[in-house]
Amino acid sequence: MFKVFSVPPAKKPQKDEVLKDDLVSRQSIVERDADALGFPGLGTLVLVEGDEMALARAAELFKGIAEELPPAKAAAVRQKIRDQEDDVAAGVGLIFR
Repeated sequence: MFKVFSVPPAKKPQKDEVLKDDLVSRQSIVERDADALGFPGLGTLVLVEGDEMALARAAELFKGIAEELPPAKAAAVRQKIRDQEDDVAAGVGLIFR
């Protein structure tokens, strides 16, 4: 399970506090600049993957700080992040040939 949150630049310090939460911090968390991923105007995108309870906790803590993206957009963001990570892994593989 996963959720994606859009954090405006002005809320970056609050975002960092949310990600330090004991339950949330134990999940898989990826942060990316929205513009660099092709989602302009969304600030920093935070992908949180983990169990249901942790995702609910993240959503609760992000209230007033970040916007939770709707499922279709969240899935598109997650796929872009995965594609980016695959590209990096493939590039590293070429270096060590």
